[in-house]
Amino acid sequence: MDPNEIGHHLGRLVKGNILYMESMRRHTSWRIGGPADIMVLPSDIEDINQCVSFSREYGIPLTVIGNGSNTLVKDKGIRGIVLKISKGFDKIEVNGTTITAQAGALVPLLAKRAAAEGLGGMEFAVGIPASVGGAILMNAGAHGKCMADVVSEVQVLTPDGNITSLSNGRIGFAYRKSDIKANGLIVLRVEFSLSPGNPAEISAANNSNLAKRRRSQPLEFPNAGSVFANPPGQWAGWLIEQVGGKGMRVGDAMVSEKHANFIVNRGDATAVDTISLISRIKQMVMEQFNIELKLEVQVIGE
Repeated sequence: MDPNEIGHHLGRLVKGNILYMESMRRHTSWRIGGPADIMVLPSDIEDINQCVSFSREYGIPLTVIGNGSNTLVKDKGIRGIVLKISKGFDKIEVNGTTITAQAGALVPLLAKRAAAEGLGGMEFAVGIPASVGGAILMNAGAHGKCMADVVSEVQVLTPDGNITSLSNGRIGFAYRKSDIKANGLIVLRVEFSLSPGNPAEISAANNSNLAKRRRSQPLEFPNAGSVFANPPGQWAGWLIEQVGGKGMRVGDAMVSEKHANFIVNRGDATAVDTISLISRIKQMVMEQFNIELKLEVQVIGE
């Protein structure tokens, strides 16, 4: 089934938008990546379920992404269907000290909404440029806290098309990961349990965290956040800095001068450039410290 035929069939099943040969540069914070054969932007749970069922029935590869903030897409792009859960599936609701957000809601907007409602606990996340679904998948964190600290329940779609809810203890949260992807689950909605507080004080903490992020991270260039997970008892950025990694460059992919655990796109970086630079950094750290750096970003596509 060619992309046009796939799109024709999907168009009769989903209410959201369908894009053809869509450059993934437009959908990742690194601004890197080849085209997706077909991209579906769902408007509701039924759209998501239809995509999953369709891909399973016809044996078509399905890739689920959120805001693309923690993702490196290879230069030939992604075959099959890319299901991008973002705008259109991003409602946020408040009920007492609980905030419920659909998977496509952006984490910074969620943190700001919490502050406006006088709910504390999300201040650590105000600078994390991820969708709620992606943040759960990776157990995103900053300032010593992470999603596992504030999530009470996650509603997911299972591979066989059932919708179920998982309590915090059943999500498999660990450092910068969860069991969501390994179990073939798609995050639909997340409940956050927060604490009542003073809106002005919470907003001030948000602003302080954002200012710290601007000082310490290379936000002036496209990037995907921290490239490597911190090894136990170590800081990946410090290790890379010690081996002379800062400023290293392959093509337009460069290790940031501001924060060595960030690789920035100086203009027209490719995935090949970025992967080559990642390999060099890993080799240098291994040779000097005998520590294997592990990726925090996801690499997808071909």
